[in-house]
Amino acid sequence: MFDEKDLILEAKHVTRRFPAAKGKVLTANNDVNLKFYKGKTLGLVGESGCGKSTFMRFLVSLDKPSEGEILYKGEDITKLKGEKLRQHRQNIQMVFQDPAQSFNPKMKIRDVICEPLLNFKRIKPSEKDKVARELLEMVELPGELADRYMHNMSGGQRQRVAIARALALEPEMIVMDEATSALDVSVQKTIIELITKLQREKNITIGFICHDLGLIQSFAHQVAVMYLGNIVEVMPGEDIGENCKHPYSKALLASVFDIKMDFTKKIESIDSEIPSPLDVPPGCPFCDRCDQCMEICKQERPILKEIGPGHEVACHLYAGKEA
Repeated sequence: MFDEKDLILEAKHVTRRFPAAKGKVLTANNDVNLKFYKGKTLGLVGESGCGKSTFMRFLVSLDKPSEGEILYKGEDITKLKGEKLRQHRQNIQMVFQDPAQSFNPKMKIRDVICEPLLNFKRIKPSEKDKVARELLEMVELPGELADRYMHNMSGGQRQRVAIARALALEPEMIVMDEATSALDVSVQKTIIELITKLQREKNITIGFICHDLGLIQSFAHQVAVMYLGNIVEVMPGEDIGENCKHPYSKALLASVFDIKMDFTKKIESIDSEIPSPLDVPPGCPFCDRCDQCMEICKQERPILKEIGPGHEVACHLYAGKEA
């Protein structure tokens, strides 16, 4: 589906374990394999606590996996240290969920946006005002906002500032961690439109963490569904409603409320609670909540299997079948 020559970053067999009380181990990510392509968006979807943010932190070198490698243009970035790691940070930037918490409230907007450029000596201090205004206008904000502080701005404006700062270093890739979840629905729409516009203009690769499968399908080129640290399905972004196969993916999609939905149909839900990540079932991690669970599901963990172009699913229901 995607040209391998456009492959920017690849996670191979990434696992992250954390020690827990009473000698137990919490596996936040279990053998995750994902690919990110030039100018494309990969949406990572799942419930809170499933390991989405843990995985994305590896991409921006805020943490390291217990096992596996993350290759950026063929180089394992988990092995980078010192100045080489510092210089690499220019290539992949991050937009956090809450800009008010991720930026210094005592800094003016011009200082917030230009701080990365000054750190890497991309601009002189005398150029801050001009560059800050240009970056604000890039994200469709008035240049005069450069004199304000973060607490003087709305949530949507703050997120635009965060995007401007992330793009200031002209990275090849940005990671967005629930970047629209705290915003009103109407503001979400304008932020998504801005992101897709900037992606087309700058050919940026985007990794987007989200709870909402309905939102991510509106703009992602590829969607990966994560459950209890496991990737259970990877599929093309278009026509998710027709394409998704895994029972968990279908449950996520069925929970999306849309004004165009068929209100004569019953809204399906997963009645049981998600298991503790300290006590994941030995077979399929979703088996305890799946109404199609078979005996093999309780004994053997399914692996991702290609069932169509760009479509992989980890489910025994589709073993040996074509989509």
